[in-house]
Amino acid sequence: MLNDYPMEYYEFFVSFNEGDYYTCHDLLEEMWMTEKDNLFLKGLLQMSVAIYHYEYGNVKGARVMMQTAHDYLQAYRPKFWGLDLEKVYPFIEECLAIFPKNIDRIPFEQVEKLPRLPHLLLYMEEV
Repeated sequence: MLNDYPMEYYEFFVSFNEGDYYTCHDLLEEMWMTEKDNLFLKGLLQMSVAIYHYEYGNVKGARVMMQTAHDYLQAYRPKFWGLDLEKVYPFIEECLAIFPKNIDRIPFEQVEKLPRLPHLLLYMEEV
């Protein structure tokens, strides 16, 4: 049986899996603003923002945000709020390895030239 999490948390999974990382940011930020000490939410927020930045050519911002997500989520391993972080961490680490180290930003018109990120489907597991 799944716990009663905030509706925004459930909506986050849908938005993330649809690739709508901007909405993910909004949903998580809304929850995080009421629970500022919840670094789990902040870590998921940073991960979503990292992907969003990367898709728009802000490679440096993506690197910084993904590293922050990596750091914030560490304390919540292996599983928190129904999310198996052992399935999320390989994605985060692969993204960090893929992000070009010698590029800070490229024009939006050239983002298709950046290496593609792996695909991650997020889902909640019964607790």
